[in-house]
Amino acid sequence: MPRPRQALLSRERIVEAAAALIDAEGLDAFSTRRLAAALGVRGPSLYNHFATKDEILDAVADSITGQVDVSFFGEVDWRAALLRWGHSYRAALAAHPNIVPHLARGPGRRPAALAMADAVYGGLVAAGWPPARATHIGALMRYFVTGSALGSFARGFVEDPGLYAEQYPHLSQAHRLAEHQQRVDEGAFTLGLEALIDGLSHTYERVVGPLPPLPSTGPAY
Repeated sequence: MPRPRQALLSRERIVEAAAALIDAEGLDAFSTRRLAAALGVRGPSLYNHFATKDEILDAVADSITGQVDVSFFGEVDWRAALLRWGHSYRAALAAHPNIVPHLARGPGRRPAALAMADAVYGGLVAAGWPPARATHIGALMRYFVTGSALGSFARGFVEDPGLYAEQYPHLSQAHRLAEHQQRVDEGAFTLGLEALIDGLSHTYERVVGPLPPLPSTGPAY
């Protein structure tokens, strides 16, 4: 009797299954044994494609970073490029918040993460930013975006008006935040990103020189 055939494995299939597991169960619950079971294979089969669990996590993180659009740098004013990149970056991470702690450790050897860092740094230096300042901007954007993607501010408040009524009178409407999560969280991120870029614009004019007005072409993202 022929042996039952196992589904063919590929790096892409492993990464997709790992991402789905991490999305559903969290980073702490992820293991190669659990991943192999989800794929219907034995654990050692994974090691034909990845040497370690960390390599799998790196591949998952890089697949998400690869969804971030960095094409704006070099095509539009650096302020508009930062705004559009920031929104694209947050959207990619917010869709997979459980992998963000691993991703936030830095690019390491991950190709998509290094390509993103290269595009941002190169675009900022080409726009006139001193190399050290361009490095700082890349770092602060990573801190800001990854922090915002880790969780929802609005969902941090319980939907119990009685909790706030007497002891926390200034939070009398906090129980309604969760029902407006998208508007609250995205509004806060947009406000913060625009304020950040406005502050950087003042720094640019102090350090580099005058900036031209941005063209009025509607939303920049």
